[in-house]
Amino acid sequence: MSEYKAPLRDMRFVLNEVFEVSKLWASLPGLAEVIDEETAAAILEEAGKITGEVIAPLNRSADEQGCTWTNGAVTAPDGFVAAYQAFAEGGWVGVGGDPQFGGMGMPKAISAQVEEMVNSAGLSFGLYPMLTAGACLSINAHASEELKERYLPNMYAGTWTGSMCLTEAHAGTDLGLIRTRAEPQADGSYKVSGSKIFITGGEHDLTENIIHLVLARLPDAPAGPKGISLFLVPKVLVNADGSLGERNALSCGSIEHKMGIKASATCVMNFDGATGWIVDAPNKGLAAMFTMMNYERLGVGIQGLSLGERSYQNAVEYARDRLQSRSPTGAQNKDKVADPIIVHPDVRRMLLTMKALNEGGRAFSSYVALQLDTAKYSEDQATRNRAQELVSLLTPVAKAFLTDMGLETTIHGQQIFGGHGYIREWGQEQLVRDVRITQIYEGTNGIQSLDLVGRKIVGSGGALYRLFASEIRDFAANASEELNEFSKPLNAAVDTLDELTAWVLDRAKANPNEIGAASVEYLQAFGYVAYAYMWALMAKTAIGKQAEDDFYVSKLATARFYFARLLPRIHSLSASVKAGSECLYQLDATQF
Repeated sequence: MSEYKAPLRDMRFVLNEVFEVSKLWASLPGLAEVIDEETAAAILEEAGKITGEVIAPLNRSADEQGCTWTNGAVTAPDGFVAAYQAFAEGGWVGVGGDPQFGGMGMPKAISAQVEEMVNSAGLSFGLYPMLTAGACLSINAHASEELKERYLPNMYAGTWTGSMCLTEAHAGTDLGLIRTRAEPQADGSYKVSGSKIFITGGEHDLTENIIHLVLARLPDAPAGPKGISLFLVPKVLVNADGSLGERNALSCGSIEHKMGIKASATCVMNFDGATGWIVDAPNKGLAAMFTMMNYERLGVGIQGLSLGERSYQNAVEYARDRLQSRSPTGAQNKDKVADPIIVHPDVRRMLLTMKALNEGGRAFSSYVALQLDTAKYSEDQATRNRAQELVSLLTPVAKAFLTDMGLETTIHGQQIFGGHGYIREWGQEQLVRDVRITQIYEGTNGIQSLDLVGRKIVGSGGALYRLFASEIRDFAANASEELNEFSKPLNAAVDTLDELTAWVLDRAKANPNEIGAASVEYLQAFGYVAYAYMWALMAKTAIGKQAEDDFYVSKLATARFYFARLLPRIHSLSASVKAGSECLYQLDATQF
């Protein structure tokens, strides 16, 4: 596997040139004094160093070794403890955290780039700080001041980590079915009892304490999702002076043996009357947890992008070096026995597909991150509302489409290596195994698609869709003539998506099965159009700069490839949606 090099040039292009983030930051009071272009560049540079030099070298050995479970204790792979300490000492766990409790206070547009680098370097490693940052978000947004002051400083410092404990063996996506119970105590605490499965970072030896956010029911809670509360349950109880006390009544029953992310401990967690404290009000647990989950869903999307980027870096280096056959137009390297495989059309097709999806995904994830920053920091209510509505619409797309494209890009990278891509020493097969989970956890991509179509499109009567579509149309309408090669097909793509959206809205009125039948292909079509918008924005920025730097030549050529070879996928997806739900129900369950 090649060494990982953070794509800093492309990150700067997206942030500084395409979105001109310094102008946005200067206009937002909460960020104007915290971040500017120079500070951002320094942060990303340092993040590139620690991810490339400290985390990335552990990725393969950690996959080979995995985590080990012995009598309830989980040991991380060799090198992880020291790497995590170095990562925490650099302040990276709290890069987006509240400065009041020791975080850096960086905008999501910056933390998103850091997340990409960390996960490209090692997805298993990246899951520990990711879950911690997400837990901090929920605690900061919903917990009492006492809980925040007691737990957040050590979590942001990386001294303690966090986990979220949702899933139970009988209740996956349907959290309304959970059985974990919380009994109120006279001192205001609760005794939490129940078992949770698939808990990332539920137990490990990276830090001295782990702070679990646990969904549970109070004794008098109503049935279903409206009866769920959220509790903060530490692995080790914390004394009034902040020191660690006795071990809480919880344990790790086992760890899962997984297809990928083997260096991330995926735990069965048993709570046996463990002491915890409620976060937010009783029966408001899902709302509090979704504060964490919505950020995590963008974060999981970025994981898909991250592994696609790592796969591309490996594949392009291999394609330049691997000699095999001659170019269709004749020998390119006449002094060698064969040409490098990068001369072959199919290899170029795969590389350009990877490049176009990765760079489009980086722009899209950054765009969503900017909406999160605007919704959080803008002083104008209308601006905040618009940004929040875009976040609501685009979060399921970011999670599902980025990870679907992550699997495609890692498979293309593996394919470029041929037989070498199937064996472990080159690293490509690990990327395929690791990225596969991103389509499953944090709500499967099928669930994300249902969220997009059912709640966001049909649920808003198409209003959220029109908000985004009108922005794209305004861009296309105001594009210069030299951008016609991108703005015209972009406008036509929005026409196709408009028609598809209207079809779904109409058919859903008469047949509720249409939403589920259409959702996956609809989200895919939406994702390709959203990426086309990103590529048109990038092309607008790059046009006229080709003489300055080959970077811009590459950017425009990749944009042309995207519009010519990838955007047309929306037509087959549209046809699939319009085939309707009837063909899904022609078999009885016994006939499958």
